[in-house]
This record gives sequence, C-alpha cells and structure tokens, in this order.
Amino acid sequence: MELTAQAPTDSAPRTTGTGPLPTDSGSRNLPVGRRDTDGMAVASFVLGLLGLLVLNIVLGPVAIALASVALWRGTARRGRALLGLGLGVADLVVLVALMSLNNSVSWSFAG
Repeated sequence: MELTAQAPTDSAPRTTGTGPLPTDSGSRNLPVGRRDTDGMAVASFVLGLLGLLVLNIVLGPVAIALASVALWRGTARRGRALLGLGLGVADLVVLVALMSLNNSVSWSFAG
C-alpha cells in the first residue's frame, strides 16, 4: 500500500473554519478600485437620504464627499452618485432652513 499526497483540485471550494473562501465569480469581474467607487456611490445615496432625517450637519458633507470621489474616479453607478450629491446638498439646505426658522445655530423639532 502506497500513500501519496495529492494537491487539492480547483473544482473543490477552499474552506476556512467558517465556510468557503470568496471567489472572483461573485465580484462581477470588476477591478477593486471600480467596485470601491460603486460602493461609494451607493453609500453617498444612502447617507444623503438618511441625512434628511437625522444628523444632516454630518451626513450631508459626507454624502457630498463620497459622491464627488465616486464621480471623480468614474463609477459605473453615476446616477446613484449624482443622487447622493444632490441629497447631500439638500441636507445642508434643510439644515440652513431649519436653523433660520429657529433663529439658532442648531435646530430641533421640539418648539
């Protein structure tokens, strides 16, 4: 009886202690930088939308910065980045409008 070591075949997924390792097939075969800019575009949209409700002094500028970087790097999700940019600006406009209505440097719904 002869024992030989065999190299693992590529057809079997490699695993770690918690599950299989990620493969490139699920990443849409885009370069890493392009996927990052797509994520930035989506993040700017979500943060800009969330900023209309809470923390618009923080989330508005973050949405504007993420959208600007995503557009500058050439994201595939240009529409989301533009929406994030518009929502970030809208966050700041809402902040200025509510501050002027309350005649203060901050605003709240409580009167």
